[in-house]
Amino acid sequence: MATLLRIDSSASGDNSKSRQLADAFVAQWLMKNPGGKVVSRDVNANPLPHFTSETLGALFTPEDQRTAEQQAIVAIGDELIAELEAADVVAISAPMYNFSIPSTLKSYFDYIARAGRTFKYTEEGAVGLVNKDAYVFTASGSFAEGEAFDHQVPYVKTFLNFIGLNVKDTFVAGGQALGEEGEKAFVAAKEKVSSAI
Repeated sequence: MATLLRIDSSASGDNSKSRQLADAFVAQWLMKNPGGKVVSRDVNANPLPHFTSETLGALFTPEDQRTAEQQAIVAIGDELIAELEAADVVAISAPMYNFSIPSTLKSYFDYIARAGRTFKYTEEGAVGLVNKDAYVFTASGSFAEGEAFDHQVPYVKTFLNFIGLNVKDTFVAGGQALGEEGEKAFVAAKEKVSSAI
């Protein structure tokens, strides 16, 4: 049975355009994968703790020397990474907040980036270890894609590639604060989703 891991991060709930694009993708994926399983993680509804010195200290403490608090910290990442490893495909929806992604999604990325587990360093540089396909669904108030201040889409793609997720496609609904133009962009992105798989 195929498994799709879906990660949502918008604070806008059902009004979120990035979530709506991901909804359309999930429906399409389930049509192509009858009996498939969708695992959903909403990092807005259930935010992760921010990555701090305590987090780093726990990860760098040998396993047999960790305190109970450190074990609990490491267990957060262990669960997220296991969830990622168990999936066949990953779908991530991410709005643009202040030229980048929500801090809740950044925290998720911080926890799943673990040397020796999701990536490793070699003489040729870093190598991702996840080796799965991913789809990215984004929205922004203005038409920011490709502009110098777009730190959303390039960042997400760079991070996912770093841990070995092959971004098969990106669906962008720009201009969502610009009325009719934004609606047209959303419709176009949604139509693109219908032929994505």
